[in-house]
Amino acid sequence: MFTVEYPVRCSPAILYEFLSTPNGLQEWFADKVDQKEDTFYFSWNSATDEAERVGFEENEFVRYRWEYYGDEEFFEFRIMQSPVTNETILQITDFADKTDVKDQQQLWNTQVSDLKHRIGS
Repeated sequence: MFTVEYPVRCSPAILYEFLSTPNGLQEWFADKVDQKEDTFYFSWNSATDEAERVGFEENEFVRYRWEYYGDEEFFEFRIMQSPVTNETILQITDFADKTDVKDQQQLWNTQVSDLKHRIGS
């Protein structure tokens, strides 16, 4: 398990929409996103991965589990406010093999950079 944090200049409500809805996720995370109840279908270059939304609280966090993850593994987007600056912070928790953590962190850096661009942050 590893965690990365990013400051994002927008309200928690706007950020939550980009993290929890098919339209929002499609803006930055995947080429196409569909949802049926708590199952999300993420498509990139005609390949589709399935994730179940296993937890959420509006404007606070959303947690997904890829179909190929173990029961204790997930990826989570958590929205926090800095008590000092009142800045919105996006905290991402994910799982990877020890040898793959740096690559996964770089992937999140790239994805979040696209998210910030889409939000205008």
